[in-house]
Amino acid sequence: MTIDEIYEKVNEFLVEDLEIEESKISEDARLKEDLGIDSLEVVDVVVLVEEQFGFKMKPEDFKELITLDDFCKFIAARIG
Repeated sequence: MTIDEIYEKVNEFLVEDLEIEESKISEDARLKEDLGIDSLEVVDVVVLVEEQFGFKMKPEDFKELITLDDFCKFIAARIG
């Protein structure tokens, strides 16, 4: 899976499942500040990552990620 395909899937679940406005989503968008992903939504993100990408992510992993680009690269590194 390419980084672009990962970005597309992530973009999709951010809009559909977390109801984030698509206009706010960009590679350099900060997950907490710009996209408004709070501690409750992190649990949803962890579940969605497992469903969409097939690996378990810990909520602690998410804390180290700042931007959407960081998040997509994290996923890419895990799936290989």
